[in-house]
Amino acid sequence: MDLHMMNCELLATCSALGYLEGDTYHKEPDCLESVKDLIRYLRHEDETRDVRQQLGAAQILQSDLLPILTQHRQDKPLFDAVIRLMVNLTQPALLCFGSLPKEPSFRHHFLQVLTYLQAYKEAFASEKAFGVLSETLYELLQLGWEERQEEDNLLIERILLLVRNILHVPADLDQEKKIDDDASIHDQLLWAIHLSGLDDLLLFLASSSAEQQWSLHVLEIVSLMFRDQNPEQLAGIGQGRLAQERSADVAELEVLRQREMAEKKTRALQRGNRHSRFGGSYIVQGLKSIGERDLIFHKGLHNLRNYSSDLGKQPKKVPKRRQAARELSIQRRSALNVRLFLRDFCSEFLENCYNRLMGSVKDHLLREKAQQHDETYYMWALAFFMAFNRAASFQPGLVSETLSVRTFHFIEQNLTNYYEMMLTDRKEAASWARRMHLALKAYQELLATVNEMDLSPDEAVRESSRIIKNNIFYVMEYRELFLTLFRKFDERCQPRSFLRDLVETTHLFLKMLERFCRSRGNLVVQNKRKKRRKKKKVLDQATVSGNVPSSPEELEAMWPALAEQLECCAQNPELGIDSMVPFDAASEVPVEEQRAEAMVRIQDCLLAGQAPQALTLLRSAREVWPEGDVFGSQDISPEEEIQLLKQILSAPLPRQQGPEECGTEEEEEEEEEEEELQVVQVSEKEFNFLDYLKRFACSTVVRAYVLLLRSYQQNSAHTNHCIVKMLHRLAHDLKMEALLFQLSVFCLFNRLLSDPAAGAYKELVTFAKYILGKFFALAAVNQKAFVELLFWKNTAVVREMTEGYGSLDDRSSSRRAPTWSPEEEARLRELYLAHKDVEGQDVVEAILAHLNTVPRTRKQIIHHLVQLGLADSVKDFQRKGTHIVLWTGDQELELQRLFEEFQDSDDVLGHIMKNITAKRSRARIVDKLLALGLVAERRELYKKRRKKLASSILPNGAESLKDFCQEDLEEEEKLPEEDSEEDEEGSSEAEEVQGSLVLSTENLGQSLHQEGFSTPLLWLQHCLIRAADDREEDGCSQAVPLVPLTEENEEAMENEQFQQLLRKLGVRPPASEQETFWRIPAKLSPTQLRRVAASLNQPEEEQKLQPELQPEVPGEEGSDEEHCKEHRPQALRALLLTHKKKGLASPEEEDTVGKEQLKTAPKKRQLLDSDEEQEDEGRNRAPELAAPRIQKKKRFQIEDDEDD
Repeated sequence: MDLHMMNCELLATCSALGYLEGDTYHKEPDCLESVKDLIRYLRHEDETRDVRQQLGAAQILQSDLLPILTQHRQDKPLFDAVIRLMVNLTQPALLCFGSLPKEPSFRHHFLQVLTYLQAYKEAFASEKAFGVLSETLYELLQLGWEERQEEDNLLIERILLLVRNILHVPADLDQEKKIDDDASIHDQLLWAIHLSGLDDLLLFLASSSAEQQWSLHVLEIVSLMFRDQNPEQLAGIGQGRLAQERSADVAELEVLRQREMAEKKTRALQRGNRHSRFGGSYIVQGLKSIGERDLIFHKGLHNLRNYSSDLGKQPKKVPKRRQAARELSIQRRSALNVRLFLRDFCSEFLENCYNRLMGSVKDHLLREKAQQHDETYYMWALAFFMAFNRAASFQPGLVSETLSVRTFHFIEQNLTNYYEMMLTDRKEAASWARRMHLALKAYQELLATVNEMDLSPDEAVRESSRIIKNNIFYVMEYRELFLTLFRKFDERCQPRSFLRDLVETTHLFLKMLERFCRSRGNLVVQNKRKKRRKKKKVLDQATVSGNVPSSPEELEAMWPALAEQLECCAQNPELGIDSMVPFDAASEVPVEEQRAEAMVRIQDCLLAGQAPQALTLLRSAREVWPEGDVFGSQDISPEEEIQLLKQILSAPLPRQQGPEECGTEEEEEEEEEEEELQVVQVSEKEFNFLDYLKRFACSTVVRAYVLLLRSYQQNSAHTNHCIVKMLHRLAHDLKMEALLFQLSVFCLFNRLLSDPAAGAYKELVTFAKYILGKFFALAAVNQKAFVELLFWKNTAVVREMTEGYGSLDDRSSSRRAPTWSPEEEARLRELYLAHKDVEGQDVVEAILAHLNTVPRTRKQIIHHLVQLGLADSVKDFQRKGTHIVLWTGDQELELQRLFEEFQDSDDVLGHIMKNITAKRSRARIVDKLLALGLVAERRELYKKRRKKLASSILPNGAESLKDFCQEDLEEEEKLPEEDSEEDEEGSSEAEEVQGSLVLSTENLGQSLHQEGFSTPLLWLQHCLIRAADDREEDGCSQAVPLVPLTEENEEAMENEQFQQLLRKLGVRPPASEQETFWRIPAKLSPTQLRRVAASLNQPEEEQKLQPELQPEVPGEEGSDEEHCKEHRPQALRALLLTHKKKGLASPEEEDTVGKEQLKTAPKKRQLLDSDEEQEDEGRNRAPELAAPRIQKKKRFQIEDDEDD
């Protein structure tokens, strides 16, 4: 659709508004509805803003809306609707399109809307329109807050927004072509505001405490009013400073006249008195052409000075992304009457409104009641009005609200934020740079005001200035701010004006700091440094074995919760395999070599309690690396997956920082095998101004200053002075003239010295001659100085240029790694060839252990091996990851066969590790033996001890059951390393107190009988005897769970005293939350089971036993007759119970067994008197002491020592 042809519905709506006859506007009856329809059309316009463009082309605002506004103000509904429509039509083009369009078609629409807005601004430049707005606003402000309705507040806000929109429209410089001191459209608008009295209403809104809700609107309007003004020039209007302006203009004209006269004189000297039509051709000796011959010049000699090899060439086009940022803010002098009005407005604003308004706006910003980026108006107002106050009649009390350390902190915080956003948000870098420039101007004006306070005759003002400076110079962030801005200056985003303000602000800050240091003598400032805490890097698995992320106890406590989550998730075989990628595709490390890192990621997920993620990552890794079954086989069961994850959780995985890279020998020494954890440490130190100035002695800062110096002809005299002062500080005060020994700087000096108006830049000329003199003095000593002109230099290169090449190496020789002697290289080659083929050994670690020369680091040895040609690359020495793999079926059968072969030996685990084919760590083998059920507890794999016969110590007193159990606990807590150091002892330790174990349970059993646990005790006897029978029949033993099937047995298993009896009988409690039932250990032989079962008989049955029946019990160990007599009644009792269950027992048999028991019992009881006394004393406390003992029983992992 052609936007110049209005839509028929839109045309009909506009026709229904009314018509203008002469100066009178006649509205139609449907005028209000038509205005509302236009608002509705604007709400539904497309992305090209077609409705807005059609209304602008038809000039609806100029021909209809403004006449309605001025002539039909009494019709309040119509007036409100027109204000709404005008606010919508005049909103900024950037707000309509969101941002500046880059597509050509949308850029055209954007420019078209901007043209219509400029036409609206010109139409509003009349006293009549602003008179109506000011009258309406005055009537609304007369209403008290209790009388003011919601519609009144909306109308006040819309009027302020309309004024804001009109003032926001940028000027069309190509159309206006106004010079200074001429009235532009913006000046006409300001004059209309002044004549209508709207400026007084703005001052009232800014000063009234009851109208604080409009403070941000007022501040935005004020900032737009003074958009093109210079505060220093405004302050000088009518105060006798016009003479200074005229003198400055005269000086500028004199410079131009001198340059023009010098150019005329040069041209006159170049031409001869007699004109020659033949210019001539000349050969320029020493200047080569394209070939090998000298250059031929076909013009007159007077043109030879302007010759360049670039003549006739097309200039290289600079891409847009590399072009320098353009200046957006343009300052101009308005008409004199407008400037006088603005000066008076500033004075009244400072006296009555500034402190109150700025405090209110700051409160809105801190409480986040403002819109995004509204703090820019705050910073503009701060910079403008403080500069006006400083230039007019300096009164610190008028700007006291913003003259504090808190304001410095607020500006510095925003400046740092803008700086960081400019570096990260590259698409909007230009916008962030403009905001950054506003913050810098505010910071500059704060410093200038504080500096002006030092010159005040009032002692209180000077004291306030001293306090502020003391706080500013103390904090490190304020001192480092300018260095940061210089180092990150980017001329593609930041305009030249930003660099100019940065240079001037830095000059002011250094001048204030230097003066403050001289007045104080010594200055203590805050210093923040990064304290480096060194922590050894992970070298190999042996090093890591003791540095697990958590202790074994914590991992053991953590595992039950993880196991529950894994059991819920493991049943789903397709648990988000594609949701997690186990490798880093962007890493330089090949995917095949990232298995160890994937294992570490799985362990991290488990340590963080993220069991589903760990399981998903495990399955994904299995799909990526199926070879070797590192992450399990493809047909792995869920239980095996959970067991593998448990191994990964407790595995000491190496956590490397990444592949080692090649570097210089100096870097190898400085970057030792340590990672540095940096912590900011705040301290205080005495400030040295020259040390601080040395921070500016770097190429980035010097290049920024030289860039601004290139436009010395356009710079002000103050800007050129700031540039030369800083360069003089670096060259003279720091003795670093060589920082400026650069070819582009010398070209600039050449242009300056050959400038006809060089007399106007005496300071620059003097400095240029000083630098050139220093260079030629150095070139006479150092012939390489001419080559050094091609490069920017740092302080180290400057020192080498001036003090001699190699001086820096002599100073830093102590930091470098020592060189390799031929003997050391021969020893290194010998060690490498001797250890490179040893499996399971780190070659570099072996070399480090045997290289008894100058201390070397791992990286130094690796790089020297590569230099000697013994290795192809540094990657050959990268530490591999863990080798945790699942056990295959053949490996499990081999482990089971080896266990059955060596289970009767003294060191079962040691024999298995020596004979197993797939070498694994001690802990992995123990875990697998437990998982297969071949052993019930880890302590079954400890080395067995040999002691003397029990009969030799029993007469002197047997150990109690409590001591025996305590020994078990202590033995279980001992590490395997301690076991290997002890002497081998016999396996008869358990039988040493077996007899005491049987009789000591009688007291506890009687107590349980009395409490009503007779039935559970019979059930326990039956379970023990049945387990003994099964083990005799099968010939092998496995742990048998005690499953209570009745409620009575289940209650007994939960009783603490019953659990104490089970523990004394040798029954093992659940090892973890995965086990529910108590288990009869596999280590108990059938004879031991029957003996324990016989000790649980009831007292009544013992008295009825008869001694006639004395059958032999199979499997009884020992040939001693007395020993057999002692154990015969116990065996008879067990056999009697078996017969009773089958209904075969007779009263005679019961008497026989009872008499036999009565004969032997006193002999045993003589040995156990102390034990029974302890049991009687502790019987009442048994329930309290039993539970903690269960928790105290810990299970420790058998860790790998030498076989890892």
